[in-house]
Amino acid sequence: MMMDSLRNNGLKTVNDRANILLVDDQPAKLLSYEAVLGDLDVNLIKASSGTAALEHLLKNDIAVVLADVSMPGIDGFQLADMIREHPRFQKTAILFISAVHLSDIDRIKGYQRGAVDYLSVPIVPEVLRAKVGVFAELHRNRRQLEALNRELEKRVEERTGELRERAELLDLASEAIMVRDVNGVLRFWNSGAEALYGWKREEVIGQDIHSVLQTRFPTPVSQIESALLKNGRWYGNLVQSTRDGRDVTVACQKALKSDKAGTPGVILEISRDITERLRTEEALRNTEKLAAMGRVAGIIAHEINNPLEAILNIFHLLRGHMSLNEEASEYARMAEQELLRVVHIVKHTLSFYRESSRPVVVSITEVLDSILELQAKNLQLQGISVEKQILTDATIQGFPGELRQVFMNLIVNAIQAMPHGGKLRISVRRHGAQASYARGISISVCDTGSGIKAEHAKQLFEPFFSTKSTKGTGLGLWISKGIVQKYDGTIECRSVSFRETRATSFRVVFPGHISIRQMQENPGYSVQ
Repeated sequence: MMMDSLRNNGLKTVNDRANILLVDDQPAKLLSYEAVLGDLDVNLIKASSGTAALEHLLKNDIAVVLADVSMPGIDGFQLADMIREHPRFQKTAILFISAVHLSDIDRIKGYQRGAVDYLSVPIVPEVLRAKVGVFAELHRNRRQLEALNRELEKRVEERTGELRERAELLDLASEAIMVRDVNGVLRFWNSGAEALYGWKREEVIGQDIHSVLQTRFPTPVSQIESALLKNGRWYGNLVQSTRDGRDVTVACQKALKSDKAGTPGVILEISRDITERLRTEEALRNTEKLAAMGRVAGIIAHEINNPLEAILNIFHLLRGHMSLNEEASEYARMAEQELLRVVHIVKHTLSFYRESSRPVVVSITEVLDSILELQAKNLQLQGISVEKQILTDATIQGFPGELRQVFMNLIVNAIQAMPHGGKLRISVRRHGAQASYARGISISVCDTGSGIKAEHAKQLFEPFFSTKSTKGTGLGLWISKGIVQKYDGTIECRSVSFRETRATSFRVVFPGHISIRQMQENPGYSVQ
């Protein structure tokens, strides 16, 4: 049956005919043994001495050694000792034939030397044939088992190689791939999972992985497990914690693998980090909301502009009317001044949300002044003084809305950094070499606020990074940097502290080739 199994599986089998070594110094006995064993399906090899027997043993795979005990030179016992000393012949069957009666001590000595049985002269042919046949069959079975084991080892090695290659491919995947049992105990953890979560595989293998990751499921775990058992699949987003304490959102796919009997075995999970994508989508939604609010503000400003002009004209006429006394006339004048402020704000609001389709001439100082006028109330409420140092009145070719967005971000950030008051200093000056073409424009926005920590300095212009906790989107400086780079410019930050004093400065530099007009450098300085 074993041979049939081997043949059915296409395995290579050994030769079924076993080799029987006949050792005796008398040729007549060898011929008699050959005659008795001739009916067996075996190969008979004859040796007339112990030395000749050893030579045959080294050249052939011998199943049974049939040896005479009493031989000149190397006798049967000595031959057995030599056979057993060789590792290759540890399991070779040895049958001793003795023409003299052996005592129990001699038999014990023979068994100690490696004999498996004794036969006495005269030989009974049926007994000799039966014993040799049994040992030959045992030898064939052992050789077949060895061949089967070698083939199985080869197949296991090939299969292990395939699995190793698959594991290496899984390690190349950027997604986090893990395999766990139905109880959550982790069995496999690829390099993508190490990169995403921060734990090495040897640190988490054998643990309840979702306890390690502190997984927050969108629905109760029982519902997810039920869906896995029913459908074999589950898709959804999970919130998990990394080794360094960060929360990440992953798009997770789970697949249940059952055995042939249908019993749930292992669960394969593939997770992809979508944290940045979700943040980007949220930022886009917020941007769309702000854009919609801006459009509404522009519409409202446009609609109230004409009524404001009419009211302003009425107050102008009312202020000089003969029926008003001095006190009432003063009130009318004050109301007219406030209306003028409202009209000014409306005009600036319209200018913010009316972007031209082509680059136009933009005055940097006018952009800065309009932003400061819009933030005048905040500056006053927070007790912030403003210093302007305008050393050049440069204009550049660009889009007013984009440039306003850049400097609005910088000025608003500076104001928010000084909730208890401070000093805001804005300077505009030429930058670079003396050659007129190479000289650019440098705009600095400095504040005496809380400052920026050294560990945050390198992340200021990264998307979604914010030092304002949940108040900011973390996109303002990132967008500003993108706009400045669009103009071939640079933006940089420097924050210093000395004793109780801190200062933070953002500097924007536009190259000279985008400047279309620069006035004669006349140092100017004003304080508000």
